[in-house]
Amino acid sequence: MRIKSLIARQMPFFVGSIALLWQVLFFYVPLVFIGMLSVLQFSSTGAWTGFTLAHYAPFIKTTYGIILAKSLALALANVAICFCVGFPVAYFLSFKAKGFKNFFFFLLILPFWTNFLLHVYAWFFVLERNGFLNTFLQKVGLIGAPFHFLNSLGAILLVMVYCYLPFMVLPIYSILEKVDRKIVEASYDLGATTWQTWIRVILPLAFSGVRSGFFLVFVPSFGEFAIPGLMGGEKQMFAGSVIAHYILGNQTLASGAAFTVVSCVVLIVFILVAAALVRKFFKIV
Repeated sequence: MRIKSLIARQMPFFVGSIALLWQVLFFYVPLVFIGMLSVLQFSSTGAWTGFTLAHYAPFIKTTYGIILAKSLALALANVAICFCVGFPVAYFLSFKAKGFKNFFFFLLILPFWTNFLLHVYAWFFVLERNGFLNTFLQKVGLIGAPFHFLNSLGAILLVMVYCYLPFMVLPIYSILEKVDRKIVEASYDLGATTWQTWIRVILPLAFSGVRSGFFLVFVPSFGEFAIPGLMGGEKQMFAGSVIAHYILGNQTLASGAAFTVVSCVVLIVFILVAAALVRKFFKIV
């Protein structure tokens, strides 16, 4: 009995230690390595010669500032569309689906069963000049000649919304499932319209789910490079595209690490400012 009770008491510490070890090994250690790599200086023979900030110098240019601003704008647009589409979907699943909830929930998580890149490639064949969408529009007579859907911001944003929408729906749904239905009924009994109930009751109660969905969508969208690379071509450059170009293309690891650090700093500052504005606007403690 003593052994069982000891195991029961130590189990949370053991599980937490595993999670902490995982986070240290696969998050903090690589982050420190990237930070060190961005300031190390090597000779032509590969020998370490000291520290330098020269790898950061190219990123002071306005061009890279525009790229970071475009990445932030793209991520915000993705978050906004995912929220506008995802919140009603989560509300429907939680409040209206009833007997069909499991079926709709299955459709929602079905994309997780296949590889992320397969989704992107599938959209490539849908949106290309001779793809399914152009062929369908021509068959029904809506267009005379094929459109150039690829290599555009619209194509990038469309595929990003498709890929990241479940990450917005699931956190909101998990919170809405815990909402006491009597609170919503009381709002209607007191004369509130459906829109007023959504804005003043349901949305504030689901705020923690919206916040989680924001981070799950915004952070990877800011550094996304696979979707812009396949849907936008070489002309559409974002933060993830620049990092991939330096590390995978030119194989200049130090410059890629430096831009990664710059991108992380910009991302963290933006998130902190956005969180402060949200708390001030909604007066959420």
